[in-house]
Amino acid sequence: MAAVTAPKQDRSRLTRQRLLQAAIACLAEHGWAGSTVTVVAERAGVSRGAAQHHFRTREDLFTAAVEYVAEERSAALRALRGPACRTAVVSELVALYTGPLFRAALQLWVAASYEEQLRPRVTVLEARVGREVHRMAVDLLGADESVPGVRETVQGLLDMARGLGLANLLTDDAARRDRVVAQWVRILDGVLGGGAP
Repeated sequence: MAAVTAPKQDRSRLTRQRLLQAAIACLAEHGWAGSTVTVVAERAGVSRGAAQHHFRTREDLFTAAVEYVAEERSAALRALRGPACRTAVVSELVALYTGPLFRAALQLWVAASYEEQLRPRVTVLEARVGREVHRMAVDLLGADESVPGVRETVQGLLDMARGLGLANLLTDDAARRDRVVAQWVRILDGVLGGGAP
């Protein structure tokens, strides 16, 4: 019986993962209004019923999708621990806000601004993800937040990355982004001291 159960659980896990990935892609490409459970199910290659088996509501699906991708990006950031240079850390933090996750999350934030039942869920999710990213940035940069100005500098870096993500929505801003990343590395060197930790 265990041999039969494992493949079924694996299929269920894979279906859920495909739905989450499809939800992010749809949200990033079509926005909230164009991203229905049916559209996501079609993109994931599953039936609408299968999608509703995993996610009771549209809000469940999209908040789970943003959370899933945020966890994936967090894992990538955690992998930088060790000999990562400051430029690599800043580049990865900026990538967090310039990729499809940020585009999808932004669509979810906008929808939450006028969808009453979505707002509390997105607010809680955003606060948790924001705290985690800040904590990882502090760890990866070797920042000592007990030093005056360090916490604000790290938060400024994350705010700058978010701003670059917004600029990237309309145009490919890669050349300017590279120069801004280099400047932030110099700022961090000045505030945190020395080169890469």
